[in-house]
Amino acid sequence: MAAPGTRPPEADPEPRAGAPKATRILMPLAARPGLWWTALVQVVRLAPPGWWRRWPPVPRPDPAFLRFRIQTMWGDPDHEVGSGDLLTYLRWCRGFQHALR
Repeated sequence: MAAPGTRPPEADPEPRAGAPKATRILMPLAARPGLWWTALVQVVRLAPPGWWRRWPPVPRPDPAFLRFRIQTMWGDPDHEVGSGDLLTYLRWCRGFQHALR
């Protein structure tokens, strides 16, 4: 049974097979408006300074930073990150912010 205010994993929208990796990872986030603000805050926090000056102008974290974070979390820098990993991370970020208050 899912925690109050969360959706059980089986309720996640299923992206089509062959959909781009970003779509497969982000689709379950779209179904969780309670995590949208946390996701936006993390995009801003993790974006490198001056990201808008580089092509394409997308606020993506530095690939070396992501590789480091993936290695420290899973012990394998080549771990395939999935939507469940993203949702767990965002829930942790949200909980951490609440704990600081």
